[in-house]
Amino acid sequence: MHRSVDNFGGGQSDMTAVFGVDIGGSGIKGAPVDLGRGVLTEERHKVLTPQPSAPEAVVAAVREVVRHFDHRGPVGLTFPGVVVNGQTRTAANVDKGWIGVDAAGLFREALDLPAVVLNDADAAGLAETTHGAGRDQEGVVLVLTFGTGIGSALFVDGALVPNTELGHLEVRGKDAERRASSAAKERHGLNWEQWAGRVDEYLDVVEMLFSPQLIVIGGGVSRKHEKFLPLLRGREARVVPAELRNDAGIVGAAMAAARASA
Repeated sequence: MHRSVDNFGGGQSDMTAVFGVDIGGSGIKGAPVDLGRGVLTEERHKVLTPQPSAPEAVVAAVREVVRHFDHRGPVGLTFPGVVVNGQTRTAANVDKGWIGVDAAGLFREALDLPAVVLNDADAAGLAETTHGAGRDQEGVVLVLTFGTGIGSALFVDGALVPNTELGHLEVRGKDAERRASSAAKERHGLNWEQWAGRVDEYLDVVEMLFSPQLIVIGGGVSRKHEKFLPLLRGREARVVPAELRNDAGIVGAAMAAARASA
């Protein structure tokens, strides 16, 4: 039986007062979530990530997003880095001032609401393995989000192995995300075929290390999956596009908040 919600997620469809916020390097977006169906109950509200993205500025932006909906229940928040017990340990695509911060405590105080913080790709993975392309999949599942960087969420028989940060695996002497993220595609002016070649190199490494049965490709670029997935080489793992796309982080964050508040 599939149990991906055991680590962080869960909840019933009647828990309508749970809110998810997805904090990214370029934007911060949030919405209330129907946990039973894994969908947003209202159109998400988005603001630009402050630059510089220091903790105080990001907290103010998150407060704006939550207050836009006059939300008064639990809040789950994603963070683009390693998160252990609510503390942010790394900050690859946001201000280094986040390193070592009790982020969960910071948000609880600022919002005056119950709050939980988890890695952004882990949140997306929870959503995809519960409501999306990875549901009911046993064995090893890897959810990869291609955006400003490359996020990763690793599941073994539905259980999340948190904070894998596989975008920082080395490929040709560099962090993989420096070569194969969707931001790298834009930065280097790559066409779809050229970029697919770099993605293939990266997938070769993760497949060698983890032997997944399923690889789910998410992030903003998954909206255009028909342009690059057919260009990828055949491999042992099935490679499929994410189904929740850019809503996955919000949904997974809300799942984490529901579990923490149970």
